[in-house]
Amino acid sequence: MLVIGLNTVVLTVTLCVLAIGKFLAPSPVALNRIRKILAGIAEAWISVNNRVFSLHRGTQWDIEIPPGLNREGCYLVSSNHQSWVDILVLQRTFNRRLPFFRFFLKNPLIWVPFLGTAWWALDMPFMQRASREKMARRPGLKGKDLENARKACEKFRDSPVAMMNFPEGTRFSAEKRNRGKSPYQHLLVPRIGGIGQVLYALGDQLDALIDVTIVYPEMGRTGLAPTFWELVSGQMCFEKDGLITRLGERDNQ
Repeated sequence: MLVIGLNTVVLTVTLCVLAIGKFLAPSPVALNRIRKILAGIAEAWISVNNRVFSLHRGTQWDIEIPPGLNREGCYLVSSNHQSWVDILVLQRTFNRRLPFFRFFLKNPLIWVPFLGTAWWALDMPFMQRASREKMARRPGLKGKDLENARKACEKFRDSPVAMMNFPEGTRFSAEKRNRGKSPYQHLLVPRIGGIGQVLYALGDQLDALIDVTIVYPEMGRTGLAPTFWELVSGQMCFEKDGLITRLGERDNQ
């Protein structure tokens, strides 16, 4: 935890300092070069974190990756969502195999100390979304989200990108599944909004959709997804019938 914390502080501050170059870049070519440097720093941050996770020998990873991925391509990555650990799992799986991940973020998050500046430096698209009540008062706002997404993604027109999306919109739980009357056992009802925004903004540029399924075997026993602390402390395995089942091992169920 200490190593990950120090890694995050050092590289976030580095990103914030180098982000000044985005304002001073004399040409689009120079700006793209600076963006690649910033993305490279973020990938180095992920690599250090992944190295820390690999020190836990009790955690085993079973990863299947489609052939032909291109770090210079343009992808939409769609995944189920059960825990904040999902993001770290996705980074562990695709770091330096795909372009650096980007997420759509709510506009107020840009004010988060240090991280907001780092997300801006990494060209994360910030979205100003109107509430249902505001749209009811101002019908002219309908469709603005898609237009904002298109404008936010304009910077990716000439550079590699992997846009990450969780179609369920929130983390899965049995309670949410039942409350939303989902027809699926392990998924909430998917929402088209995030995928629609990416398709609208980058549809003619996308090389492929990467469909990801993340499985935590312990959810079959407890119904609970692992926490961040369980990942960093090497607890993502459990004993069942005298056997140890670890992250990523296949469950016939």
